[in-house]
Amino acid sequence: MEREKYKGKKQSFSKSKPSFKKERPDKEDSKQKNPNWDEPIRLNKFLANAGICSRRDADELIKSCEVSVNGKIVQELGTKVSPNDEITYKGKKISKEQKVYILMNKPKDVVTTVRDKHAERTVIDLVENACPERVYPVGRLDKNTTGVLLLTNDGDLTKQLTHPSHKKKKIYHVQLDKDLTKADMMKIVDGIKLEDESIQVDAISYVEEKDRAQIGIEIHSGQNRIVRRIFESLDYKVKKLDRVYFAGLTKKNLPRGKWRFLTLQEISILKRNSFK
Repeated sequence: MEREKYKGKKQSFSKSKPSFKKERPDKEDSKQKNPNWDEPIRLNKFLANAGICSRRDADELIKSCEVSVNGKIVQELGTKVSPNDEITYKGKKISKEQKVYILMNKPKDVVTTVRDKHAERTVIDLVENACPERVYPVGRLDKNTTGVLLLTNDGDLTKQLTHPSHKKKKIYHVQLDKDLTKADMMKIVDGIKLEDESIQVDAISYVEEKDRAQIGIEIHSGQNRIVRRIFESLDYKVKKLDRVYFAGLTKKNLPRGKWRFLTLQEISILKRNSFK
C-alpha cells in the first residue's frame, strides 16, 4: 500500500498493520462450537475459561497452592473438575459461568447495545443463539459503522480493552465524499482541535495513491464518533467507516454480519495484553 510520508512523530503504520483491501472468507465455517461447560474439564482450562489467567499461568497457580477444589488445595497438574465442584482462588469462589468471547464483523444499520426499544436490530440480536451466557459489546461502533467488534461477559477484560489509560489500537478504513488533500492530511497529522481538545492520530495514509478518498487511519482514542468528527471538522463527509483492527483482532475470513468464538490463543493474547 502506497502512502504519503510526512516528517514528524507517529506518521506511518507499523509493519504488522492489517491490509485495507477486501478480504475473502475461507471455505471453512469460521464459527466454533459453543464452549458451554457441561462435563469434567482440566482445572487449568476452567481457570482460563473463568478469565483468571492463561492455561500456562493457571498451572503455575496450581503448583503454588493458590487454587482449591471443594475446600482442598490442589497441586496436581491435570486435575479435572466437574460442574458441581466449588473452585476457589485466593479464598474467593470462582463463578462457574463460562467466559465467552465472540468476534463479530458488524454490519451497517445495527446498533451496538444490549437493548434498545427504538432499534430494529442490535448486535445482541445477531448472536442471540450463540451461547446461554449473557454477553455484551466491548466499546461501541455507531449504527452506520461496520467492522471488528468484540462481545463478551468478561468484565475485567472489557475494562482493560476500553479504559483510556490502556490505549488500545484501532484502525479504520474510511471512505470520504471527496479526495483528502495533502494539506488536510497534514492538519490531521499535526492534531485536530475538537471542542477545545487536540486529537492526535497515530497514523494516517491513503489506502491507494490513485484513490485519495479512501483513507486508513490509526487511533487510540475511544471518544464517541471520533473518526467522523475529525473529518467533519475539515468539511468532509464520511460515506463509509469500517473498523479493520481492534486490540490485535481483525475481521479476516469473517464475512460481514457473521461472528465466531475467539480461539484460545486469541483469548490468551488479549489477556496477556500483548496488543496495544
